[in-house]
Amino acid sequence: MTFKTIAAASLIMAFVTPALAADEFYVVQDVKTKKCTIVDKKPTDTTTTVVSPSGTVYKSRTEAEAGMKTVKVCTSN
Repeated sequence: MTFKTIAAASLIMAFVTPALAADEFYVVQDVKTKKCTIVDKKPTDTTTTVVSPSGTVYKSRTEAEAGMKTVKVCTSN
């Protein structure tokens, strides 16, 4: 392979990879306020926690919104 081919492939992957990762949505709950929201990145800090069943990862925001309605800690507020 030539250097140009490798460079072009690397550049394409740099743009495609973040776009593919955006297809993940999580139902999370704020630890202090107990309010549920939908986020597009898995929480890495301790201010929110994933509350969807078994840590479910949704493929669309609409799917996550429907899932949030089934999470008991989100519907009891």
